[in-house]
Amino acid sequence: MSYSMRDILDALGNGVDLTPEQAAFAFRELFEGLLSPAQAGALLMGLRAKGETPLELAAAARAGLERARLVTGLPTDRPILDIVGTGGDLSNSFNCSTAVSLYLAALGHRVVKHGNRAVSSSSGSADALEGLGIRLDTGPDEVAGELARDNFVFLFAPGYHPSFAHIAPVRRELGVRTLFNLMGPLLNPARPSHQLLGVGQERALKLMAETLALTAPGLTAFVIHGQVGYDGAGKAGGFDELTPFGLALGFALDRGRVTPFSLDPREFGIPVHNPDEVRVADKAAALTAIRDVLTGKAGAAMQDMTALNLGAALHLATGKALADCMREARQAVADGAASRFAGGPGQ
Repeated sequence: MSYSMRDILDALGNGVDLTPEQAAFAFRELFEGLLSPAQAGALLMGLRAKGETPLELAAAARAGLERARLVTGLPTDRPILDIVGTGGDLSNSFNCSTAVSLYLAALGHRVVKHGNRAVSSSSGSADALEGLGIRLDTGPDEVAGELARDNFVFLFAPGYHPSFAHIAPVRRELGVRTLFNLMGPLLNPARPSHQLLGVGQERALKLMAETLALTAPGLTAFVIHGQVGYDGAGKAGGFDELTPFGLALGFALDRGRVTPFSLDPREFGIPVHNPDEVRVADKAAALTAIRDVLTGKAGAAMQDMTALNLGAALHLATGKALADCMREARQAVADGAASRFAGGPGQ
């Protein structure tokens, strides 16, 4: 059956969800650079106005992965983890997911992190890791060796997704959030077996969880959003991580099954902190903060936030009781167990 962008855009304009076949066709055309700027913009804005479905977002992710430089040949005897967030929470917090990734590696777990430079935050994962002297230019053929040596590899997104060049000008001209602001965590070229995925916007939490179940049915994951406040309703300004500022809402993924859950950090001995205690003003402050976190010298709020997410990641990786993993994580962070990663270039 043939499809036309005119029919697809007309359906979106009428608020009709795309079929899987229509969505696959539209995103293949988009990633191949076959759509005009007007068509590409109309597709993205039509989906946003209607509200993206998991099937539509999954079609976009599959199309992106089909054109990515995928990483193959990684060992399967132990989990490979990715700790990542969608961003967009406008919190300007320190690089928590990056710190957690390095702690996991220091504790003997394999981490392949996929990320980029800052867009809406003070410092992106690439900015922080560059400041720590960690490579941003690792190619697909080097990943296995680097992972065996260091337990950590960073995949710099622009180097693995050349097809995104077709979409960047349209996104810049639109200047508003589209489904591409959610896609980064879905596009890790190493296809990790375990993932802790933070979602900055609570309304997108279920969408991301159901999309992951479609695109990575064998994945073990937590998809989480950290609220600010303990009244169960949350307040404006949530986080794409677990935080010591309020309850967390989430979905657990296990072999394609999606189960909702909530988490109260106080149940694990994590005291309540103020969100202002984890904010950083710029890249220099972010680099100082992550070095302090990795060496166990940061303030209590940053230490506890790192331990909270590290504990959740250890639970995913090992299957041990969450309370035991939280205790292990708090001790590791207090000890600065990831200090070997805190050096600068040339160290």
